[in-house]
Amino acid sequence: MSRIDSLVCTGAKKTNYRFVVLAIIFAVYAINYADRTNIGAVLPFIIDEFHINNFEAGAIASMFFLGYAISQIPAGFFIAKRGTRGLVALSIFGFSAFTWLMGTVSSVFGLKLVRLGLGLSEGPCPVGLASSINNWFPAKEKATATGVYIAATMFAPIIVPPLAVWIAVTWGWRWVFYSFAIPGIVIAVVWYLFVKSKPSESRFVSESELTVINDGAGAQEKPRENIQLAPKFATLDKLIRVKKLAPIDTVKGLFTSKNILGDCLAYFMMVSVLYGLLTWIPLYLVKEKGFDFMSMGLVASMPCIGGFVGAIGGGYISDKLLGRRRKPTMIFTAISTVIMMVIMLNIPQNTMAVCAGLFMVGLCLNIGWPAFTAYGMAVSDSKTYPIASSIINSGGNLGGFVSPMVAGFLLDSTGSFNSVFTYFGACAAIGLIVILTLDEAQ
Repeated sequence: MSRIDSLVCTGAKKTNYRFVVLAIIFAVYAINYADRTNIGAVLPFIIDEFHINNFEAGAIASMFFLGYAISQIPAGFFIAKRGTRGLVALSIFGFSAFTWLMGTVSSVFGLKLVRLGLGLSEGPCPVGLASSINNWFPAKEKATATGVYIAATMFAPIIVPPLAVWIAVTWGWRWVFYSFAIPGIVIAVVWYLFVKSKPSESRFVSESELTVINDGAGAQEKPRENIQLAPKFATLDKLIRVKKLAPIDTVKGLFTSKNILGDCLAYFMMVSVLYGLLTWIPLYLVKEKGFDFMSMGLVASMPCIGGFVGAIGGGYISDKLLGRRRKPTMIFTAISTVIMMVIMLNIPQNTMAVCAGLFMVGLCLNIGWPAFTAYGMAVSDSKTYPIASSIINSGGNLGGFVSPMVAGFLLDSTGSFNSVFTYFGACAAIGLIVILTLDEAQ
């Protein structure tokens, strides 16, 4: 062991390196989301060039999520055995390469094929990032860290619509993909060099920080407690079905758990709303509300600005104000999303009203978003969580495969976005019913 490593490992130097890791996780997922969501901003250009209908356009966007769902469960098994470092770095490099390829295709079939490849290569990334948070953060910080991680999914789309539209208008839509591919190659190298699979493997982590991450010495032998019991939460705990649950420690247990499968189904419904919105809001603004392309790019970022605030705030609320309870913010998100879809059906033809409505949609939708991921941490153990995460993400993100196509079909059939917002509201309502059946792990 080197002198530097010796000083670090003896705990002589207090570190907080987990927050550096969190910053890298944020950057990785922001780039990840930029590469998957830029399709929404350029979809009007693609529709014009290839002369396709809305269902076909939705299918191009949807193919990503088919690949994304397929690759996540194998990635979960790999990460459970081999760790996150190498696979996440390879995933980042892979989806950057497919982003570049998106700019080279000359047919609708080619667009679908590359979007499928993009999804396959991105799939291991969220499983690895969520597993890294589970490994690198103590229980009391998991939802807050997850909130920062989820906020990256909203930070990227704040920048993507105006930037992508500007690039498309200035140089053509293909240059959107060429430009977006470059940051991923850089961050792949950063991840491999600076983020180990476990904090105990990192020379930048002190013994004192390891103690914090493990919730104190002997943390593995301590009884597991996910929530902070208190008299003030007694009524809430009855409503959200707080139970003493043994952490699921087998693969079979994960695939037969009503809580894991229920979280997966609820996530499917909420992902249907989120990715349906990210795909179709740009076209909604141009065709339904009469925005030009440049102003559309700015207004289309409003749900993501609201979502950024909601994701960070939701993680903090779940960890700090609700004593690590996950279901309350999930329930709030489902109820408020239904309400916001009703509001969007009746939004006036006014720029400020449209901006405010889209901001609130993003805010409400994302307050509970970190809890869907943190919930899996609460009901599984550290060894099975990568697989639990892959099940939740894989099944959930099939909503991203189904929703853009269903929305496109509804648009072709009715010619109105009212049917689309009604569909999104129905998804959120079904998600609420499923969330209410879940147990809150004590």
